Amino acid sequence: MGILLAVIIILFWATHLLYSLLYVQTTMANPWMWFHMLVQGYLYTGLFITAHDAMHGTVSANRKINNSLGWLAAFLFAGMLFPRLRRKHMLHHQFPGTEKDPDFNERHQNFWLWWFGFMKNYVTWYQLIIMAVLFNLLAIIFPQPAIFTFWVIPAFLGTLQLFYYGTYIPHRKPHTPDMDIHRTRTQKRNHLKAMLTCYFFGYHHEHHLFPRIPWWRLYQTKEQQT
Repeated sequence: MGILLAVIIILFWATHLLYSLLYVQTTMANPWMWFHMLVQGYLYTGLFITAHDAMHGTVSANRKINNSLGWLAAFLFAGMLFPRLRRKHMLHHQFPGTEKDPDFNERHQNFWLWWFGFMKNYVTWYQLIIMAVLFNLLAIIFPQPAIFTFWVIPAFLGTLQLFYYGTYIPHRKPHTPDMDIHRTRTQKRNHLKAMLTCYFFGYHHEHHLFPRIPWWRLYQTKEQQT
């Protein structure tokens, strides 16, 4: 199931991006432009969730397939390097909500300051060069306004969605006793909301308790924990 869902998300992301670039008119008055931009942002989130599951080895029991899909999803998301992401994410699980956690900001709990520090910690010059090259290659075929609307902006929307539901809400202070050693809170049981907001990633305490559970089974884990 993990391989199938990973392939579906990647194909949906690619086909919807191509459709939007080719056929959706980029005018402020066009409601379909906003709709497809938001859909593409949600699919970007799905790309990272796929890469995230691959970091935990839950996309496939076959290591080569798992890592290949993780590498592809991370690269498509924003030219990110899968091995580097995995190293940082393992530190996050080892030292959640502390100074050693690369996702946490001990100094700033303000959303935007934390998000800026988060991005600074993950974005590399290599990544920016890759994205610049890809942008110019896309610009040979597609109008630049369409590229910004359906390729650039949705990537930022996906980043904000992932940061808000996967880092800021679950890990921000105050750290209360019920968050235990994982320093992680969780979303209340509402599977539809959890899926629409961040592919069940809001069930974040459950994820930290059982990191080998794939995203599409987190709702079952939530039921068991409840």
